Amino acid sequence: MLVLGGGPGGYSAAFRAADLGLNVVIVERYATLGGVCLNVGCIPSKALLHVAAVMDEVSHMADLGVDFGKPVVNIDKLRGHKEKVIGKLAGGLAAMAKMRKVTTVRGLGQFVGAHHLEVSETTGTAQEQNGSKKVIAFKRAIIAAGSQAVRLPFMPNDPRVVDSTGALELKEVPKRMLILGGGIIGLEMGTVYSTLGARLDVVEMMDGLMQGADRDLVKIWQKMNAKRFDNIMLKTKTVSARALPEGIEVTFAPAEEGGTAPAPQVYDLVLQAVGRTPNGKKLAAEKAGVAVTDRGFINVDIQMRTNVPHIFAIGDIVGQPMLAHKAVHEAHVAAEVIAGELQGNKELAAAAFNARVIPSVAYTDPEVAWVGLTEDQAKAQGIKVKKGLFPWTASGRAIANGRDEGVTKLLFDDSPEAHGHGKILGGGMVGTHAGDMIGEIALAIEMGADAVDIGKTIHPHPTLGESIGMAAEVAHGSCTDLLPSKK
Repeated sequence: MLVLGGGPGGYSAAFRAADLGLNVVIVERYATLGGVCLNVGCIPSKALLHVAAVMDEVSHMADLGVDFGKPVVNIDKLRGHKEKVIGKLAGGLAAMAKMRKVTTVRGLGQFVGAHHLEVSETTGTAQEQNGSKKVIAFKRAIIAAGSQAVRLPFMPNDPRVVDSTGALELKEVPKRMLILGGGIIGLEMGTVYSTLGARLDVVEMMDGLMQGADRDLVKIWQKMNAKRFDNIMLKTKTVSARALPEGIEVTFAPAEEGGTAPAPQVYDLVLQAVGRTPNGKKLAAEKAGVAVTDRGFINVDIQMRTNVPHIFAIGDIVGQPMLAHKAVHEAHVAAEVIAGELQGNKELAAAAFNARVIPSVAYTDPEVAWVGLTEDQAKAQGIKVKKGLFPWTASGRAIANGRDEGVTKLLFDDSPEAHGHGKILGGGMVGTHAGDMIGEIALAIEMGADAVDIGKTIHPHPTLGESIGMAAEVAHGSCTDLLPSKK
């Protein structure tokens, strides 16, 4: 079996297939496994966000009687810490590949037939080709070639214009920084740079930041983070930019007719975070007969199979949401189906990706996390829900932590067919460690739990996690930690 791409999806597929007894080759263009997520994405950004969160928390300690003084930032040392984190995880993956006897071939892979992939060898830290090529034959293949950051065509080719990868290099801290796009990636990187001293502007074409999350959750995040921003430009698009000696001058326009836009502004650093585009069109997939959409996605069935029966695809390249945790689960499905078919194991061959929900997390401060149906979606789709909302102002642990701005919200089916015992349909949280707790809500949805199931599950006290049990009690009408609801 051949796996094209060594990110969280690719290496998970390779390792699962190897564990099931297959002979596996991974083709990866970069020097280490782990893909965007480990090397230039989720992991390094979390290393920096952790440092930023500690810096922000320490700054409030003086009010509690413990004054640490103003932090002194050594940017080189901080960058070194981030690299060390990446190195530790990358080393672990290399060791796991070796122990599983998974062969890693370094290079850019392109299909030359339905059962052959040509690999142009790459060297150095990135993807410089050295001219050497080899062809690998395979019985089965999994395409896990991921996505890349969208680059706006009118942005100048200048070191002061970066994508998320460039922002994570942390070359210096700008005085003024513009974030193009009000999504999770841009806001996470903005959090880091802001804590290190940058002033932020953000421009977003839609009518709010962090699209996808409920507005009531985002509102709490925005109130807590207002001090970071000089300007939040909503319903505004970026139309041009030019490099000047003093900075990058950016010109804006209203995204809607009749709207207004600010005058051109000059920034020390511009972060392009307007989304990611799949790498489907770079693989010569048509030579293997694999259909790729105009946008570069590869369509698959519930078993992750493409239109070519022996070639599968997983991760960002098969569609939204572009999340590592989705890719890993898809990877296991594809590997199991392939092993099952090759080995005549009907149970494995019947594997399918049938997760009900996939959680999303913004690792900002506070964190925003949600899974399943959102309240905004319920309203738009006319789905009747019963809401259990528990404010962290009633959480002993949140108050003790000095961080009681958060809320936990659960949504239950309130249709007539539910007869007052509706199953949980979705949930969301804003607050510290929200991302660490959203998995319980995802599990509740997968298991078809109702408010009684969750509320009667004894959660340890005092914890932030017990807010999930309390929110279920609110929906059920049995919560004694809040004022009684008006009948």
